[in-house]
Amino acid sequence: MARVNNTIWNRYKYKLNGLVLILPFIFLYQSLTPEFPPTWQPKDVGSFSVTPMPYNLDAPYLHHDTYTKDFFLIFTKGDINNIRQAYFTLGKEPLSLAKLEMGDEGILHGSIHGQEVHAISPKKLTAEDKAWLTIEDWQGEVIIASWDLPKSLLQYK
Repeated sequence: MARVNNTIWNRYKYKLNGLVLILPFIFLYQSLTPEFPPTWQPKDVGSFSVTPMPYNLDAPYLHHDTYTKDFFLIFTKGDINNIRQAYFTLGKEPLSLAKLEMGDEGILHGSIHGQEVHAISPKKLTAEDKAWLTIEDWQGEVIIASWDLPKSLLQYK
């Protein structure tokens, strides 16, 4: 009669294989049911109505040597084809178009259903900071709007 090798692997290998089979379904469920923070108040910016929403409440992260925070902007009024360029930044005051045009951070990109942006941000967000949307149309008119940052987004550490 053969002796059974009672190692940890032999004891738990079927449970481990079952776990490996179940984990993809857990990750699939999590990816199909994301949870986002609430949207901010919509604002009329020129001929557009814009509603920003952060993807999460985490601190800004370093992306290509620039601190950024990801946002989704919903345009509910106005034709986005009338926008030549648009930028979304966080800070005490808006950055100039000349400075924003030097890089690709902070520029809105996406479709008619929504615009995504890696907003340029300071390393830590404070109560003095605001979210700034700068839009330039094809006639060269520049429109700037701002939102106060919600307390849930601020870091007081």
